[in-house]
Amino acid sequence: MNWKKIKRIVALIGALILIGLYLLVLILGITASPATKGVLMAAIGCTIVLPCLLYAMMLIAHVLSGKSEKGDDFTDKKR
Repeated sequence: MNWKKIKRIVALIGALILIGLYLLVLILGITASPATKGVLMAAIGCTIVLPCLLYAMMLIAHVLSGKSEKGDDFTDKKR
């Protein structure tokens, strides 16, 4: 499988998780549930943590695979 396809799939999964969290917060906000504040804090936390975690996972997978594509290498940056 191509590295760029894997990156797109991981990015799509991350975006779907974030959209799901925001929809959950919206629904709980409309229904005035007592759990709304906690879920809102979780969604805000995931907005920051999830993209960082996904980037770190992709970086580690790329380094461990040992493969580098032209123009898509995290480890060999030209200065």
